[in-house]
Amino acid sequence: MSTTTTYAATYASEIDKRLLELTAAAQGLSEQALELKASDKTSLVATSRHPFSGQVIEQVGVSIVSSLLILWPPQASSNQVEQHMVESWLESVDLSVLHLLRSNSNKGGAALDVRLEHHWKDFIQSVETFLFENDGTYLTGTYATVADVCVVVAIASFALEKSLAVPQQVHRLCMTVLHQLQAVSKDAFLAKAINELKEGEASPLVKAERAKPVQQAEKATSAPVANVETKAAPAPVKAPTAVVASSEPKTQAASAPAAADAAFETDDQNFVLQLLKQHEIPHTTYTHALCMTADELVSKVPLASPLHSHTKNLFLRDKKHGSFLITVSPTSVVQTKELGKMLNLPGKTNLRLADEASLLQQLKAKPGCVGPLCMGVAEQDEKDPITLVLDKSLLDKEYIHSHPLRNDMSVQMTPTALLEFLDKAGVKPTILEFTEAVEGGKLPANRPPASKEAPKEPQQAQPKKEKNTENKKSTKKGDTLLALQWKKEENFPMWYSDVIVLSEMISYYDISGCYILRPWSYKMWELIQNWFNEKIEAMDVENAYFPMFVSKDRLEKEKDHVEGFAPEVAWVTKSGEGDLAKPIAVRPTSETIMYPAYSDWIKSHRDLPLKINQWSNVVRWEFKYPTPFLRTREFLWQEGHTAHSTFEEADETVMQALELYRRVYEELLAVPVVPGYKTEKEKFAGGFRTTTVEAYIAGSGRAIQGATSHNLGQNFGKMFDIRFQDEAGQSQIAWQTSWGLTTRTIGVMVMVHGDDQGLVLPPRIAPLQVVIVPIISKKLTYEDAKPYCETVLQELKSSGIRVKFDDRTIYNPGWKYNHWEQKGVPLRIEVGPRDIEQKMVRICVRHDGSKDDVSVDGLGAHVKAMLDDIQSKMFEKAKAARDDHVVQITEWKDFVPNLEKNNLVLTPWCGGEHEEWEEWVKKTSREESLKARGEEVEDEKTATSVAAKTLCIPFKQPELPAGTKCIASGLEATCWVLWGRSY
Repeated sequence: MSTTTTYAATYASEIDKRLLELTAAAQGLSEQALELKASDKTSLVATSRHPFSGQVIEQVGVSIVSSLLILWPPQASSNQVEQHMVESWLESVDLSVLHLLRSNSNKGGAALDVRLEHHWKDFIQSVETFLFENDGTYLTGTYATVADVCVVVAIASFALEKSLAVPQQVHRLCMTVLHQLQAVSKDAFLAKAINELKEGEASPLVKAERAKPVQQAEKATSAPVANVETKAAPAPVKAPTAVVASSEPKTQAASAPAAADAAFETDDQNFVLQLLKQHEIPHTTYTHALCMTADELVSKVPLASPLHSHTKNLFLRDKKHGSFLITVSPTSVVQTKELGKMLNLPGKTNLRLADEASLLQQLKAKPGCVGPLCMGVAEQDEKDPITLVLDKSLLDKEYIHSHPLRNDMSVQMTPTALLEFLDKAGVKPTILEFTEAVEGGKLPANRPPASKEAPKEPQQAQPKKEKNTENKKSTKKGDTLLALQWKKEENFPMWYSDVIVLSEMISYYDISGCYILRPWSYKMWELIQNWFNEKIEAMDVENAYFPMFVSKDRLEKEKDHVEGFAPEVAWVTKSGEGDLAKPIAVRPTSETIMYPAYSDWIKSHRDLPLKINQWSNVVRWEFKYPTPFLRTREFLWQEGHTAHSTFEEADETVMQALELYRRVYEELLAVPVVPGYKTEKEKFAGGFRTTTVEAYIAGSGRAIQGATSHNLGQNFGKMFDIRFQDEAGQSQIAWQTSWGLTTRTIGVMVMVHGDDQGLVLPPRIAPLQVVIVPIISKKLTYEDAKPYCETVLQELKSSGIRVKFDDRTIYNPGWKYNHWEQKGVPLRIEVGPRDIEQKMVRICVRHDGSKDDVSVDGLGAHVKAMLDDIQSKMFEKAKAARDDHVVQITEWKDFVPNLEKNNLVLTPWCGGEHEEWEEWVKKTSREESLKARGEEVEDEKTATSVAAKTLCIPFKQPELPAGTKCIASGLEATCWVLWGRSY
């Protein structure tokens, strides 16, 4: 099952409509998947619904460019340069040819004036020159992208409308893309463009380039692969036929790929081919279609027989043990968790895929171009050595096929020849046996080897009952401005989206994962800020502000720390049109920003403790599906950072901060939490120990990390040289803490308390605690009601209550009731003619729907008492819902079935340091849950996996009888740990 997406678009011109329709067709979307309406602006809303979790994510495009990028997003395999090129071409054509088409349409097809002709010629010349200089079929790579579709459709539309010819390279691009579009769309425009688009001469710049000497042209178009600053070499222009070999037999199997042109064998820019020739290594070189992955290579480049094999290559890094180039058969499976043991690496291993910069620096290769031949030119470093690991099964083949630093070419050689080449390069490979993939490429689901007990057979989970959402599928959001279109129990993600939008908490933004906090939600954040500032002031914590940017050197100073955040760091690389000398990171957290200053400020024990808090924004470029408040690319938070002279003082501060977080959730938000320690696997990167408060969302059956407080130990103090002279005159390293609370709190509160009418706000966090609504009728005019309502208003304000008199005359009372219920206001006071006569008011309670008629005498005190009672009852209701879903088990067979019941599971555990068993539970619970649902895989980008993870080791531990075993490893249990599915 896969995520389903529907699209609703508006278009402001016919060319925008054509682009939306053809892009949708190119992506294989049905006509029903894209709803189009004419409007005064072009926009698109994509609504994605996950098949299992039901989570719904909306992406909004507010221009033709952003709309097309949503319809046809960049492929996951494309790099940042290619993605930037796609966006640049789209913006360029939008500002030039598309602008001309829209302008001309508004002028009723007027003749092309001189100014417009200039814009047209500039753009066409830029496309022609680019295609010629880059010798490519398309604008951004090997395959067509949305940029090619948009540029071609725009050019063809304008050229046909004005009877203009297009240059040769542009015409070739247009014909290629138009024919591809005609295969997926019946639009009559495509046939017309193919038949009538005129081909002209090459542009003057292209002619000038062609006039240069052949040698210079060849030099300009060949990219030196070993130079890390250049682009990958383009595929050969002509199809080669001659076999090129050194001392290998000249006969070649009939089904072998075509051999490479001799020019490539003697290419003085390809150092691998040079070395093969220099060392007289028998080999054959041949060209083929460009392939980025091993699967693509196997599919596009079939080999002569099963005795031939391509290679699959992984470049892995471990901060303690160096770098590893793993070369295996395409059908072999590499498990990084087990690889460290296979290599007999001492201690803890953390093998991760190296980034593109490491590939370029160490192997002199780009992604997709890696192979064992890279070792001939690899840059070895004593501090970071590269170990080549070869799959034994490859050495049993007759021939091995591998890339020579480029992925449109392969070298065929015997295993003996490969080993000879490596020996000449001074490389001694490690030979290992890898497991062959089974059942569609997956390994059997095995646990790590147990030390005491054999694995227990898991019990198959029972599938959930399907819920009836038939009527909801045809309901369009926005049909009414008031009523929620989804029920909380029927479709929790859609309900959540409805609530936060229709209650005016959130507005969507045109950058995915970023949202506008409207005044209603931002006021809640301010209330949290005000409460928290008062509490930390009593702890002698002072507020300050530090810059949001951090240099690469500072960010990477603490390796464990930066590795924990590396995938999420956003980088600034340009200023205006120029590149920055060094990239600058946007703050993912502030340790590396603040601690150099701490090093300057702290010199003596008299400077301690140093306690600073800042309220700021943070950017973490999440690639999972974003959810407002819960998982966003930018969020607001407070972060406290303290330095102390002793571990005990630091640990006391950690616990003080965590207690404040517990109180924020339980006393302000009325959300119960479980305080505890994080395991080693889940703790803060680079820290000594992490404490947490964990909340539970009954509507989704998921836990969520509420806030964390970290004892950093002395690790950061050592890294940033935060030293002080103690009372004895000795130099010491400071002990540090950091702790943070984010706007996630607001989303948790919404999910816990909201109902099918909208928000239900605890009084202490409500922007308005009371709203006064007069019941205007023939018996009570607005003028008659206003003085009485204002008297009630002042009475409540004088009692410190946040209250509003809704004196709007354009809305009737029923509309106002619905409006304020949806926004979650705890109390509504109704004033009718009888209330005025009897000096009474009617009070309606939002959270339970109860009503009471109350005298206005002493109304302020009465309402305050009611608000306190509501706060208490909301907490007790949420706590009861949470407690009903916490179960205590001692056997694995009960684990996944309880997850399927939306429970949190408390189990005996062998200790937070056993990371491999945590990973086993995560993997196995995912497999068993998917099997119970009849599914094979889940979306890697989902933020709501079916797998379980450790939430915390609770501070309050149930009694643990002697001899109790860990449910996973069978080892002696040392504690109870809380598990759950988590956001």
